[in-house]
Amino acid sequence: MSAQHIHILYIDDEIHNLNAFKASFRRIYTVQTAGSAEDAYKLLEDHEFHIIISDQRMPRMTGIEFFESILHKYPEPIRVLLTGYADINAVIDAINKGQVYKYFSKPWNDEELRHNIEKAYEVYALRKENRELTEKLLDVNEKLEFLLRQKLIS
Repeated sequence: MSAQHIHILYIDDEIHNLNAFKASFRRIYTVQTAGSAEDAYKLLEDHEFHIIISDQRMPRMTGIEFFESILHKYPEPIRVLLTGYADINAVIDAINKGQVYKYFSKPWNDEELRHNIEKAYEVYALRKENRELTEKLLDVNEKLEFLLRQKLIS
């Protein structure tokens, strides 16, 4: 899959960060941005995202709280947390509560973030392939059990 097919949602309450992210990555990936968790919820309803990157410190809801709130409805996207603050408790919460794949400090390094977006997409693709293979295996197993029951009954 080409990088352009990687769909990213970036959430940050600071407009200059949204613009900087878009300027850095829109030519490489398909990027949607949201200035708040509320805006992000609307985008999640209408689009499929492979990777969600969120700022930690935002008004009304932190990045971790946002990730935690979408975990059951949107478990597939890989979650990445960005923050301008070195808060070890936030990092621990991000990993434990929001199932965050990676944590980055602001300002981000474009090359490092791009590399980790690629790695995050690999994880997304492998998880998706694993789910599909598991579903096929369950289906084949069900059919085999049916055939076995038919033989036993006959």
